[in-house]
Amino acid sequence: MSSSPLSKKRRLSGTETKTGSHCSSSNSVRTDLSHTPANGMAKNGNDAEIDEGLYSRQLYVLGHDAMKRMQNSNVLISGMRGLGVEIAKNVILGGVRSVTVHDQGVAEWRDLSSQFYLREEDLGKNRAEVSQPRLAELNNYVPVTAYTGALNEDYLTKFQVQVKVKALSLADYCRHTWSLYLLLFCDFGEEMIVYDTNGEQPLSAMISMITKDKQGVVTCLDEARHGFESGDYVTFTEIQGMTELNGCQPVEIKVLGPYTFSICDTAGFTDYVRGGIVSQVKMPKKISFKSLSSSMAEPEFLMTDFAKFDRPGQLHVGFQAIHAFQKKHNNLPAPWCQTDGDELLTLAKEVNSAQTGSAKVEQLDEALMKKLSYVAAGDLAPVNAFIGGLAAQEVMKACTGKFMPIMQWLYFDALECLAEEEGVTLTKEECAPRNCRYDGQIAVFGTKLQDMLAKQRYFLVGAGAIGCELLKNFAMIGLASGEGEVIVTDMDTIEKSNLNRQFLFRPSDVTKMKSDTAAAAVKQMNPSIRITGHQNRVGPDTERIYDDDFFESLDGVANALDNVDARMYMDRRCVYYRKPLLESGTLGTKGNVQVVIPFLTESYSSSQDPPEKSIPICTLKNFPNAIEHTLQWARDEFEGLFKQPPENAMQYLTDPKFMERTLKLPGAQPMEVLEAVYKSLITDCPHSWADCVAWARNHWQCQYSNNIRQLLHNFPPDQLTSSGAPFWSGPKRCPHPLEFSTSNELHMDYIMAAANLFAQTYSLPCSTDRAAVVKILQEVKVPVFTPRSGVKIHVSDQELQNSNSSVDDSRLEELKTRLPSSESFQFKLNPIDFEKDDDTNFHMDFIVAASNLRAENYDIPPTDRHKSKLIAGKIIPAIATTTAAVVGLVCLELIKIVQGHKKLESYKNGFMNLALPFFAFSEPIAAPRHKYYEIDWSLWDRFEVTGLQASGEEMTLRQFLDYFKNEHKLEITMLSQGVSMLYSFFMPAAKLKERLELPMTEIVTKVSKKKLGKHVKALVFELCCNDLSDEDVEVPYVRYTIR
Repeated sequence: MSSSPLSKKRRLSGTETKTGSHCSSSNSVRTDLSHTPANGMAKNGNDAEIDEGLYSRQLYVLGHDAMKRMQNSNVLISGMRGLGVEIAKNVILGGVRSVTVHDQGVAEWRDLSSQFYLREEDLGKNRAEVSQPRLAELNNYVPVTAYTGALNEDYLTKFQVQVKVKALSLADYCRHTWSLYLLLFCDFGEEMIVYDTNGEQPLSAMISMITKDKQGVVTCLDEARHGFESGDYVTFTEIQGMTELNGCQPVEIKVLGPYTFSICDTAGFTDYVRGGIVSQVKMPKKISFKSLSSSMAEPEFLMTDFAKFDRPGQLHVGFQAIHAFQKKHNNLPAPWCQTDGDELLTLAKEVNSAQTGSAKVEQLDEALMKKLSYVAAGDLAPVNAFIGGLAAQEVMKACTGKFMPIMQWLYFDALECLAEEEGVTLTKEECAPRNCRYDGQIAVFGTKLQDMLAKQRYFLVGAGAIGCELLKNFAMIGLASGEGEVIVTDMDTIEKSNLNRQFLFRPSDVTKMKSDTAAAAVKQMNPSIRITGHQNRVGPDTERIYDDDFFESLDGVANALDNVDARMYMDRRCVYYRKPLLESGTLGTKGNVQVVIPFLTESYSSSQDPPEKSIPICTLKNFPNAIEHTLQWARDEFEGLFKQPPENAMQYLTDPKFMERTLKLPGAQPMEVLEAVYKSLITDCPHSWADCVAWARNHWQCQYSNNIRQLLHNFPPDQLTSSGAPFWSGPKRCPHPLEFSTSNELHMDYIMAAANLFAQTYSLPCSTDRAAVVKILQEVKVPVFTPRSGVKIHVSDQELQNSNSSVDDSRLEELKTRLPSSESFQFKLNPIDFEKDDDTNFHMDFIVAASNLRAENYDIPPTDRHKSKLIAGKIIPAIATTTAAVVGLVCLELIKIVQGHKKLESYKNGFMNLALPFFAFSEPIAAPRHKYYEIDWSLWDRFEVTGLQASGEEMTLRQFLDYFKNEHKLEITMLSQGVSMLYSFFMPAAKLKERLELPMTEIVTKVSKKKLGKHVKALVFELCCNDLSDEDVEVPYVRYTIR
């Protein structure tokens, strides 16, 4: 094997084992990244342009350099059963140079349990040849070919990476899935270079002091902890005084505290004066692996579940026993066969006795060995999805040197999916093959679970990356393949950037609805699945559709959402209707799974991440010090120029109550809104393209020259604070005004984008003719600006809050009289909604130019369009490998839910970071318990009150209060429904007297000023109560049934 820039030799081997002879599989991944011909591939290779429109979300995970290295890798994947096709799918979506799929076997019934590109009509056909055209559709940049011949050394030299999923000797195995068990082993050679161990953005911090010492101590500003770790490397910029450190070679640090760390010898350096930025530098790391043979005797395990601390060692012996059994009988142990289980246990004891190193376990877990035997012949799509995501990520690490590989053994099991009761075993007859597509799953769980899965009715919210993977797994396991149904809703259409992860979609599907397209795609995978696509947003507005009848008919809900608000809404609905919820999410290589079980676990909303730290207003307006600040400022500019003003102007022209509403706004807001409307309709209103160019030029002058000159007039560069320290120091960077030039590309980028967007808001013709715009600019008269005294500029948000913004009533009245009537204004203004992914709409052109110009004002290093889009567009980085792995875990929890598992310890919440790599599984947090009197309750409990009495009349408020006093010994002190206060003990006597005799629903409609829809069967009331001793007590909510 020839050496490569990344490693001398790389190997990642593994197996995927099925029933029958010659069915075990060994994956070896070898990498040789020396240059080879492109095999006719025009797009991928050394000189390839990366299609940012397609790969944008993945590029934010891997970066351009790693993507280019990956595009030079030709990959062979041998073995096209469930695990092989899962790895192939993820690798192809990732964008390698080419993929060849190899298999000499033909499709059998058992393959259909997890091989989503095989269909019943493909039985008897070669697996590679059938899978090839379907895999080839995943990515037009990656040619996929099928090969059915023998693998010899001459053939293998064509590939930089080889993934073998085929029966070989024990010495070759490394990636296995045996139904509920899996292992992954990595050997990337004696020397591998990892360029980025964690994938996180390099940290930076502002410096307040550096000492002169043998080990100089750097102190950072106490605005935020520096976040560095001992052993990190850093470099410095913008230091005044100790300039020897500016641009120095990366220096290793030792962390002393949250704001301090030590560096090299600074004793001979110039005295530190002020300022400076310290930035983390990612350094290449050299790692080495033990060979498989030496690692077998002295294994190093990557722990996934600390509740199963001794499990990896046990499975290390058990997997070797399985290989010994297979070698002896030419097949795997039969499903749930006691005789085979006893024999495997004997073999495991022999294997363990023969161990010489740390691989030998003190006490063999005999029950575990027997379970391993019982389910070894199974094949589960969720397990293949999980290990396929992990394995594909390891392939990418081998190709790119990006992220830390698994060192070196990873074992995982999901035995909690089996029956909860100890000693429960299935029979051979229950788990025998039926010549049906679920044979691989029946071998593990029997036919009873299969029948239960077929009857499930599930609501899937979202058909994006997680949604597509969930639907694939649903189809493979047979969810809703009988009397049940999967309802999937997503109001989005398919965009090009979706195709890199949302693998059910093709280029021809762009602009189609996600839910319908995904539903049609999984029907191809399993025609038996009953699935319906909706295009509705979940929320209060669609509760007429997703009403009581709808939710009560469900068996569970799976979220595939991309925002917290929608997740929390669905969580509240699941708690109310007492339905299980499967919650998951990804962020680049990070993923999490949470399972919510009625009356057992806490809900999704029970714990929340801390809110994102917002940028102070004064930092954005006057004192930016990072590109994130200038990008947020540019986004605010976009909203404040092209969305809010035309929106307000159109409301003024079309809504008679707009003026009344605006004048009721607090503080100076009425003035600000009406001034903006006046500018939109009168002072700034353009009549031609030339007017739009002139507006853009004058706005440029205002933002990048005049405002900066005014700021420097208020706070000159040499300004001192009251304590005598320089005003422009620490986080405050002293700006300088810019001089406009038509020969400056960035200046012209801004003018072109701003003028076109301004023209769009007034439905005027646009132009991309830069030369013509230059001519117009030469005629534009820019008013001379002189900084004024007396202009107040706030230095901090606290100062801003404390300032009394007085409203000029005379100017307000003047605006009201001078604004034109709707009849006299003929223009229709078009508010522009920001759209980051269309490169022709000028939106990102404006953001990039506006941000980088402001960065130039403040001497902040500019950034490119790619990073600008990430920050300004609030893009969530994503990669197919993480999504596949996360959804595999979700569907293992689904199998437990369908079986009706009742124990908290049976379920697993999970978190992973494939970059580190790190895995953590834990049982869910139990629902917190509360108490009033001797009654124990949790968030899943409630009071059930029937509003309609036997007489046919509805309960009045008085009767409602009496009911709780008599039945529950609780005195209600406050009663609310949503945001409406229905009753309180401090309510005025006249109002209370009136309400006490009214029916509850009448009070609700009267207070909320909303009619109750016919779909509403019950109302939710929140209570504040006192007990008999007049103490406040916390109690559940009330479900008040009205129909």
